[in-house]
Amino acid sequence: MNLDNVPDIIVSRLPVYLRALERMYDHAIMTTSSQELGEKVGISAAQIRKDLSQFGEFGKQGTGYHIPFLIEHLRRILHVDHPWNVVIVGMGELGHAIARYQGFSVRGFRVAMCFDSDPTKIGRPVFNDLKMSGLSIQDEKNLVEALRGSNIKMAMLCVPASAAQAVTDVLVEAGIKGILNYAPVNLVTPRDIRVQYIDPTVGLQRMAYYIKE
Repeated sequence: MNLDNVPDIIVSRLPVYLRALERMYDHAIMTTSSQELGEKVGISAAQIRKDLSQFGEFGKQGTGYHIPFLIEHLRRILHVDHPWNVVIVGMGELGHAIARYQGFSVRGFRVAMCFDSDPTKIGRPVFNDLKMSGLSIQDEKNLVEALRGSNIKMAMLCVPASAAQAVTDVLVEAGIKGILNYAPVNLVTPRDIRVQYIDPTVGLQRMAYYIKE
């Protein structure tokens, strides 16, 4: 089975399934069906079965899916069965809010480094829980040197749109392979770099299309 040929739209739904399954497991639910899972995520049972069939057989007719088993395999498929170190570039209000987010560690991610170009922020501690995280904001000028000596392959880009492309070029030079971009601008990257875009205004505009005044 060549997983490189799985359509991206299917891959994009796997974290949705995983999140719903983990919530069911947290409520001590051990089995589910494609119908029940579909009702929780707003996707048809047939589509769920088709998506999962790309990666193997996980359920049995009449008994459905064993939730811990499916969680384990989805984590493995998504490569989140082990922790990933992530870097944040841009420590304004958004960068700090992301650094404080408690949900990364339980989903397989850890903020390992933070960078900014503002001299007044360099060296300041970063807080991502009720106590000091042990992280401090590093100078963006040292980004390539710092990342080349690490195992970090993912970055979250929280810089202004005007700086996003230049910072992206530096991240690529430093060996970053995946960028979660919060800046409202499309990035130009080599073909082997995966970029995901997070822009609330795009989501609002998409909703506005469907909502009548």
